[in-house]
Amino acid sequence: MNEQQKLGALEAMLFANGEPVEAARLAEAMRIEPAQAEDLLRTLQAEYDTRDSGLMLLQFEGGRWQMASRPYYGEVVKRILDTRHNAPLSPAALEVLAVIAYNQPVSRSFIEQVRGVDSSSTVSKLLERGLIEEAGRLDLPGKPVAFRVTDTFLRVFGLGSLADLPPLHDEEEPAPAPEEELPQQLGMEETP
Repeated sequence: MNEQQKLGALEAMLFANGEPVEAARLAEAMRIEPAQAEDLLRTLQAEYDTRDSGLMLLQFEGGRWQMASRPYYGEVVKRILDTRHNAPLSPAALEVLAVIAYNQPVSRSFIEQVRGVDSSSTVSKLLERGLIEEAGRLDLPGKPVAFRVTDTFLRVFGLGSLADLPPLHDEEEPAPAPEEELPQQLGMEETP
């Protein structure tokens, strides 16, 4: 690798990692000496500074480095992140949330059985958004992970508790039992 390729490799690793990473670890991945990695990191840092890039390299104690956006661009970065987080939920996401909220804790296979389609990507997106969380493992073959809605779900939908959910099919039945009682009722282990 020539120097430009090494700089590109460092840039790619720092971007992909997202967290501070030790120069020695970067050097090991590139199969170069740690001192050479430090020199390359300083070169990359100077390049970003010289061209007023939107990116910068931060150096932390312990020889750790992290790629970050410049504070000057903080407002536009914030706007794009707010737009992403406030994107409306898809009909599939709303269906999965309803299945979980009314039947929690439930496994992914239960959700898929109710909906009749693969729901793994929708469940993953809801986990990322913090609307659902893992609620232990069900006492079933294979010990599948169970999911439940979070306080964030309640806030987003303006609910004080699950008891505030509208009844299904105009039933007068109470909403599901509080989350603390459900694991014992279903023979589950709770996650700490």
